[in-house]
Amino acid sequence: MFDIALSELAQTFRNRSVLITSFFMPVAASVFFIWRHEVFETVGRGFIAALVVFTIAAFGLYAGAVTSLAARRQNLFLKRLRSTAVSDAGILVGMVLPATVIAVIQTTLILVVLAAVTNRPSDLVLMVLASVLVLAMMIGLGLATAGVTRSPEHAQVTTLPISLGVIAIVNWVAITGTDSLTMLKRLAPGGAATELLTRAWDGGVPGADVLVLVAPTLAWVAVSGALALKYFQWEPRR
Repeated sequence: MFDIALSELAQTFRNRSVLITSFFMPVAASVFFIWRHEVFETVGRGFIAALVVFTIAAFGLYAGAVTSLAARRQNLFLKRLRSTAVSDAGILVGMVLPATVIAVIQTTLILVVLAAVTNRPSDLVLMVLASVLVLAMMIGLGLATAGVTRSPEHAQVTTLPISLGVIAIVNWVAITGTDSLTMLKRLAPGGAATELLTRAWDGGVPGADVLVLVAPTLAWVAVSGALALKYFQWEPRR
């Protein structure tokens, strides 16, 4: 598994397109949000934290994983790996591990900078929990999307709906709040996680609300996992 991960990491750093679109661009966008943090004062700094987490998860981890998996399936690398002693689960973990580790490092460093520039999160444990759940959800969605993606070039099209969709939900929930359409916003993919991130950064979440926000987020992790099991394919798509 770790040999696969190291091989995938090497391939990632050789691919300029993946590096720019999946890693450098999310970081650049996150740096811009922090640089212009005064603009978001009326919304709250938790909005920036949520936007950073989802931007890296959607455009770095999710899009990067879909592109890599589509490329490895197209050149039959995934098929060859299945003939080895490594289990299917081990292969998939090895394939997505580099992008996941990079996303975790990026998110951690940028949020540390945000905390230094503005203020520390009110509830660090919930921030970490929400961030981990968001990353897990995007990994599952990445595996599912890779299953319907014919090639790495096709990934530029297939990843857009989910990438842009979750960012739109983050903006909608964080900017308008959850005083209205509360249930709809919390049940939307990433909606409860957005509220959890913003409140964990800005003022903390009362104990009674933690389960209310964590439950829908966990449900979306489960849904993304189910979609991955249903749609992921090892054979090249024709």
